[in-house]
Amino acid sequence: MRTHKLVALTLFAVLSCVRAHAADKPKLTLDEFFNSVDFTAVKLSPDGHAIVIGTDRADWDKNIFRDDLWLYRDNGPGRESLTQLTQTGHDSAPQWSPDGRWIAFLSERKIESGDDGSKDEDKEIAQLYLISVSGGEAFPVTEGEEKVHAFAWAPDSRSLYFATRTPWTKAQKDAYKKEWKDVEQYRAAERGDMIFSIEVEAAIARRASAGTKPSDDSDTASDATPGSHPLASTPWRVGQLVASPDGHKLGFLGGPISEREEKVGEFEIYSVDLTNASPDRPPRQLTHNQGVEEHLQWANDSRHLFFQMTYGSVEGKYKDSQTRLYWIDADTGEVQRWASDFNGLVGAYAVAPDGGVVTAGRLGTEVQVYSESKPSASFSKQPGWMGTYERMTTSAHSARLAFVYSSLEKPTEVYVADSLDKLQQARPITAFNKLFAERDLPQGKPYRWTADDGTAVEGMLMYPPGKFEAKNLPTFVFIHGGPDDADGNHFEADWYQWDRLAATQGWLVFEPNYRGSTGYGDKFLAGIVPQIVSRPGKDILEGVDALVKDGIADPDRLTIGGYSYGGYMTNWLITQTTRFKAAVTGAGAVENVANWGNDDTTFDDAYFLGGLPWEAQQRYHDEAAIFQINKVKTPTHMVAGGDDIRVAVAEDYLLDRALHELGVPSTLLIFPGEGHELDKNPWHSKIKVREELKWLEKYGGVKAAP
Repeated sequence: MRTHKLVALTLFAVLSCVRAHAADKPKLTLDEFFNSVDFTAVKLSPDGHAIVIGTDRADWDKNIFRDDLWLYRDNGPGRESLTQLTQTGHDSAPQWSPDGRWIAFLSERKIESGDDGSKDEDKEIAQLYLISVSGGEAFPVTEGEEKVHAFAWAPDSRSLYFATRTPWTKAQKDAYKKEWKDVEQYRAAERGDMIFSIEVEAAIARRASAGTKPSDDSDTASDATPGSHPLASTPWRVGQLVASPDGHKLGFLGGPISEREEKVGEFEIYSVDLTNASPDRPPRQLTHNQGVEEHLQWANDSRHLFFQMTYGSVEGKYKDSQTRLYWIDADTGEVQRWASDFNGLVGAYAVAPDGGVVTAGRLGTEVQVYSESKPSASFSKQPGWMGTYERMTTSAHSARLAFVYSSLEKPTEVYVADSLDKLQQARPITAFNKLFAERDLPQGKPYRWTADDGTAVEGMLMYPPGKFEAKNLPTFVFIHGGPDDADGNHFEADWYQWDRLAATQGWLVFEPNYRGSTGYGDKFLAGIVPQIVSRPGKDILEGVDALVKDGIADPDRLTIGGYSYGGYMTNWLITQTTRFKAAVTGAGAVENVANWGNDDTTFDDAYFLGGLPWEAQQRYHDEAAIFQINKVKTPTHMVAGGDDIRVAVAEDYLLDRALHELGVPSTLLIFPGEGHELDKNPWHSKIKVREELKWLEKYGGVKAAP
């Protein structure tokens, strides 16, 4: 009896210390939240002893998001180092040379765009740069007014391949300007790409002689990089280039030159025979399907090309599914799906040295590591930590793998494991987000309910700090975008995913993975068709009902919000119920016809609605918030990017006009120069979330935390 009492007292003391320790941690602030660092690239060197890392973070003085490159070296125990490789803030997409001596990357440096040398029209043009791993400054490999769309290393490291829009001569540019002045020829003025090769030694020599030769002002001078050799031309925009390990083939993703995703037939995989390449010889089209191919990688046999499919179908008529992994025989055109029995989403993948694949797969709220040795086999789940694995990368001559990892309470960092079977012994090699671990963060867990048709639905709950599993909490229903996405056991801190800030301010944040979300099977994903908002809307409201019934959510203090598709749903749900005291919505449509015409991804909109506007007229009407907007009573705060074409800013103006007409309290913020992603000016991101939090406080009835 005394022993039990002693144990109980000891346990109480330990728990008290834990609670005291958590209470001692300061709460996360708005400024700290927006100083988080995102990882845009993680690439292992060929020998596995170094990693190049791309980061994205706010630069408040320059009003930009900085893209920088970092180099991690492992020279043995106690001799690891992490140094900043580039300093401009405009560097991304790094790739190791196969011999491990160089890192090539894209950099956007300002160039003078005026013919008279004027700097009034300076533009940032992405060019290809090289930097030696041994040290020294980065230098450009390409030049001109045409930006580099994609690049790849030759297997012998002696050459680089790159693609730009087909260059024009000065005479061609002058003639065009004379005829059209400042008139924009929509579609008609667009032109396809040309693929070039350039020798690394030639680029180094040109760098050494830079500034010693006068520029060529003749009418025949073009934007083509001096010393480059044209290999192929295509009427499409090259989205990605990959060279086969044997050096005989070049694969590339072709897409629309407008960069608008309007027809799935404009997205295909092509190959160039490098042993007989010529701009006069059309590239060979490898795929002919109703889908959008992404993320190319050559298999080790130099015959198969891996690719992923997120939108559309390889097998037949257009039909969205969770992201799948395939490979195609570049000689015969035969396509085969990997892990066809996997019921979740196949995320970031890497080709293993043995020819198999390592991938991050989503099932429910977890994203775990899986491997597979051949396409006919089933995925083998690797023992790892609960949470989310991303950006998997392997090495050609090492068993090591690197990745980005996070969980609800573990901030995002880069990790390296000595081998796949030592995943649980992986060590972090960055500490960019360590401040978050020093704050009193919210705790979360999955939450499940049953929809009216018997379907099991899941979501996440994020509790205010110190109130984990408390009852009768004010609740913010925070709806993810996509819709092909999901909330889960991961860490994110940005303008789009600010659940931790909302929870810190006292809200229980409910993040529903409604019909249309990934990680729950293709049937669940397709449940959104053709009821693009009404079916997932029911899932969300039934989740709220379940939270209230379970005594978790306070029915008198409910609010709602989301961005992109989360904005669609927010706009729809405030027409279906008046139970929400406040709403915050961004980049969400309120009607479907004009949105279909303005959206740069129109094929999936038509798929979700069961047809084109003239084929499904009634559904375009019935699934639109604007025709029920007179039911809205919820005070609504709106945000939009001024240059958004994914969800045209006109949709936000339309919603604002309707609410103003109805006398519903509302505000609209327009962020100039921003597209659908608010990635131009970090102040826009901070102001967005700052004002959304204020709106929830003002109308939602929860006083902000000090």
